[in-house]
Amino acid sequence: MTTHEALGEQYPDLAHQGETAEFGMWAFIATEVLFLGGLFAAYTFYRYLHPAGVAEAAAHTKIIIGSANTAILLTSSFFMSWASLAARAGDNRVVFRVMAVAAVLGVAFVVLKGIEYTEEIGEHLWPGPSFHIETAEPKAGEVFYFLYWLMTGIHALHLMIGIGAVATIAWRARRGDFSPVYHSPVRVVSLYWHFVDVVWIFLFALIYLPGRGP
Repeated sequence: MTTHEALGEQYPDLAHQGETAEFGMWAFIATEVLFLGGLFAAYTFYRYLHPAGVAEAAAHTKIIIGSANTAILLTSSFFMSWASLAARAGDNRVVFRVMAVAAVLGVAFVVLKGIEYTEEIGEHLWPGPSFHIETAEPKAGEVFYFLYWLMTGIHALHLMIGIGAVATIAWRARRGDFSPVYHSPVRVVSLYWHFVDVVWIFLFALIYLPGRGP
């Protein structure tokens, strides 16, 4: 892709176009933080009201799968950072390869999450008439799992969108679309991916770790 083809007619130059795209992504992330922050606040408040019940329910989460998925996303963020550096250097071949790895890791996360969801449904941990959990506060456990499904489901949706975006940018890199003067799409998608990663780290700490300490 030539510089002329990459530049939108509403922008004076590629630098301004890239800054605008990046600012737009930061604005989007800010709105998502406000949205997810409300869910985190609701969870934290409920945990404050029912510390024992939430801790008992959280102890039923699949810590091994959760830990594996945390490692997967952290590794994928490393590859996305590598892609940003390679894009600045105009190395489309490296951008394609490392973003492809990041996308595959994202798919691995979704597969593991699907396995986890399947096991939890089989254990009747889906809120509703069939919900069952062996704790002193089963109602608190049901509310915990309602928030668990809601928050992790929203995160999984964001991640699947991210996988699609990363795959698209990787395909463009394979075509040789990026250069040292035009690489803002790689930077923007990387910001989104890192945001999804950070959200998961908070979810892991809030959902998987309570009830497992000394």
